[in-house]
Amino acid sequence: MLKPKKLAKKNFLSSFDMSTEEIEYIFEVSKNFKEKKLNFEFTNKVLGLIFDKSSTRTRVSFQVAMSRLGGTTIDLNPTTSQIGRGEPIKDTARVLSRYCDVLAIRTFNHADLEEYAKWSTKPVINALTDLEHPCQALADFLTIKEEFNDFKNVVLTFVGDGNNVANSLILCGALLGVEVRIACPKGYEPNEKVISKAREICKKKNLLQITHDPTTAVIGANVLYTDVWSSMGEEKQKEEKDKEFDGFTIDDNLIKKSNPDAIVLHCLPAYRSKEISDQVFESEKSRIFEQAENRMHAQQALLSCLLS
Repeated sequence: MLKPKKLAKKNFLSSFDMSTEEIEYIFEVSKNFKEKKLNFEFTNKVLGLIFDKSSTRTRVSFQVAMSRLGGTTIDLNPTTSQIGRGEPIKDTARVLSRYCDVLAIRTFNHADLEEYAKWSTKPVINALTDLEHPCQALADFLTIKEEFNDFKNVVLTFVGDGNNVANSLILCGALLGVEVRIACPKGYEPNEKVISKAREICKKKNLLQITHDPTTAVIGANVLYTDVWSSMGEEKQKEEKDKEFDGFTIDDNLIKKSNPDAIVLHCLPAYRSKEISDQVFESEKSRIFEQAENRMHAQQALLSCLLS
């Protein structure tokens, strides 16, 4: 029977915080949790959730995952705690370290997450920042592995904004040896440091491509992935971005240019007729809800390793 292995790094702030072997192990544990072949018990362990950004899937999947491990979750809502009243992060982190066994933080500024990790004596998980969404990437690649059995010859094309999701897909994809193509309008490319890190991992292999043409980017792709064009905190830019992203919708025209076995992913929530057509969203190629379910299984595996 599988046993939870402690990860080399205490925290999970970035996809880059895991080795290829550790990611593959997380997938194996996730699979066993999903098939109800594992029953790790972490009774009396407490997960603290600090969410500065609203959430459905991340919040619920973490709560259910912790519950299935036999632990409990405390929702530390900034609007109903001292966190939202300006208490220094270093004070909050040191206090919560004495109450909780692990913290999952969903916030805007990645530097704030790093500040929590600096002062916390307990593991800190990135539940989303403006820079990365590594838990999402774990679920995404778990879904891809379920579909294709391995990552050999898999081509993932992300069509849309080079945002936090795109950044984590790039890093996780580099570690797993997956060809990742990002198709975005000019000026909306992924983070330059993320691109540099990924290319450093890939070395001589040309596994990362950044393009401004979604049509050529999807040719031969096995996975077509998209996300909302305007992330949380970008509401004022919504109209402008809708215009800039015209032509970057995953629709039947793009699907026809991809590989015949191609599947479609979306991290949700989706704005149908914008980044993805309703027809494609509801098509037989969609693995969107399998992907959403896998958030829970991947996070259950992650928690079990961080709490071991």
